[in-house]
Amino acid sequence: MTVFDPTPCKLGEGPLWHPILNRLFWFDILSNKLHMAHEDEVTVWDFPGHVSAAGWIDQNSLLIASETALEVFDILTGRTDRIVALEADNPKTRSNDGRADPWGGFWIGTMAKDHEKHAGAIYRYYRGELRKLLPNISISNAICFAPDGSFAYFADTPCQSIQKWQLSEADGWPVGEPEQFVDLRPQNLNPDGAVVDAAGNIWNAQWGAHRVAVYDPEGNFLDQITFPASQISCPAFGGANLSTLFVTSAATGVREPLAGQTFFKATEALGQAEHQVIL
Repeated sequence: MTVFDPTPCKLGEGPLWHPILNRLFWFDILSNKLHMAHEDEVTVWDFPGHVSAAGWIDQNSLLIASETALEVFDILTGRTDRIVALEADNPKTRSNDGRADPWGGFWIGTMAKDHEKHAGAIYRYYRGELRKLLPNISISNAICFAPDGSFAYFADTPCQSIQKWQLSEADGWPVGEPEQFVDLRPQNLNPDGAVVDAAGNIWNAQWGAHRVAVYDPEGNFLDQITFPASQISCPAFGGANLSTLFVTSAATGVREPLAGQTFFKATEALGQAEHQVIL
């Protein structure tokens, strides 16, 4: 494990490796900032409200989930253009975890800023439509997708389990009801962000546990990577061959020397390239 960027984020989240630019983007949700690392330089953009997750649209633009909308962000100019409102009429909530799916859609979860239970939801944006998939979510997390597109994965962190949901082969909309994939209650673990590698293994950051845990496609525990910060929030694969694991963390509420910093570690796994968002 090595420190990738020493900036202490209040709530580091949403790491995204842009497969065309070969650069890492990540957010500090509570500081309203987006970071981009290129070689030895980090660029930081400030936003008027919370921003939390992104998908790439093309070489120069991202789809960003803000506090009140999904927005197109121009990397070259810093301009944002609203695509669709996201709980804009509810000042109590904000976006949280999100990721593009294999069909070019974008899944995004929301949550209450004060962590009120059941105040959030999980949505999918696809072909101009933002559809609510699940209501009554407390802290949306772990949104990621099987390599063959067969399942979506997600978590409501306080429930202490990772769920899987079958997806339609035709258009990626969920089919039936979610089912439990990994039960973390016996270990009292709290699932945060997650990513799936090319072999279908799920790499799940576990808040408060100093680690990213790895589970096989059947939900069996395989391995863990530990970090010198307890509040590990989200992993992403990147680097030249997609075998480097980047991990964000959070400094809020803890006194730890490396809390909030962004880490990286070489692995023997091969990640998936992040899917392109198709507007």
